[in-house]
Amino acid sequence: MGFIYENMVRPVLFKMEPEQAHDRGRTALMTMGALPTLCRLVRHYNLVKEDKPVKLFGLEFPNRVGLAAGMDKDGEFPRAIEALGFGHAEVGTVTPEGQPGNPRPRLFRYPEQKALINRMGFNNKGADVMLNALAKNYPKGKRGMPVGVNIGKAKTTPLDHAVDDYIACFRKLADQADYFTINISSPNTQGLRDLQSATYLRDLLQTIRDENLAHAKKLGRDPHPLLLKIAPDLTYKEIDGIVGVLLELNFDGIIATNTTIERPLGFSSKETGGLSGGSFLRKRSNDVINYIYKATDGKLPIIGVGGIDSVESAGEKIDAGASMIQLYTGWVYRGPFFARELAKALKAHGEDWI
Repeated sequence: MGFIYENMVRPVLFKMEPEQAHDRGRTALMTMGALPTLCRLVRHYNLVKEDKPVKLFGLEFPNRVGLAAGMDKDGEFPRAIEALGFGHAEVGTVTPEGQPGNPRPRLFRYPEQKALINRMGFNNKGADVMLNALAKNYPKGKRGMPVGVNIGKAKTTPLDHAVDDYIACFRKLADQADYFTINISSPNTQGLRDLQSATYLRDLLQTIRDENLAHAKKLGRDPHPLLLKIAPDLTYKEIDGIVGVLLELNFDGIIATNTTIERPLGFSSKETGGLSGGSFLRKRSNDVINYIYKATDGKLPIIGVGGIDSVESAGEKIDAGASMIQLYTGWVYRGPFFARELAKALKAHGEDWI
């Protein structure tokens, strides 16, 4: 299947403008997700389950391979994602109200490096639209895998009021989210990464945590797992500060890492935005994961993201200390059945990669 995609399907898609190809893929996945019988058949072939479910922050995952945020921005096709062999999907990034994102073109391919640059800017239809999509097409309680909701601030919201956007998204989507990821690491919303600094971080995360606890108490349920997604461009001192706050506030995990604003030596593109995929981000992500794992003695669960385009690169993330992985750019380059390949390999290696 991978051979067919890489030699027949991908060349056709790569003749299209990148975002046009993304939209075609999105339409295909939405169509597939609207056909439950087809999804069941495809899932029967693709889904690789661990011998025991992967238990992390109170949830059970059928395998260690997830879809990173950014592919399904509005929660439109998680059922199709499950059918293609993923063990979880993260939808978003979503903001309280819909917004168009940055002007096009804003997505660029670099096939020689197996990389992408994007400056999308949190284009999405808003939290209410996502809520309706998830409730209608893949409702909580009737899922074969967890769905995380990645939340962010709107472009026009000042940093001093950013927490209001995160709280609004939480309140609107709490009934359909299995976990929440706080995205303060995208380079494509001006000033967003400043929220990783000591000036904003503690108050932001504590307010979200308190809202989560209050919501759970009100309904008599366990709180939602809360994760933070960080940038790969932080210094180790900055990472220490962030991890300290997460441990103090009892956050459930961390996602390492988002895209990078750095460029590898010899990379000639002048396009701005976040670089994903490729060996440059792969190594930096691995280093950050391993640093966090050692700094916390493995007590803070890590989802590893960045530059996963092979079985070997997936194994590197687990070796570095990640409990699970997420794909985005590697899935674009390797095709729809790549998750199955990785899940099968990680299962086969078992304790060697755990």
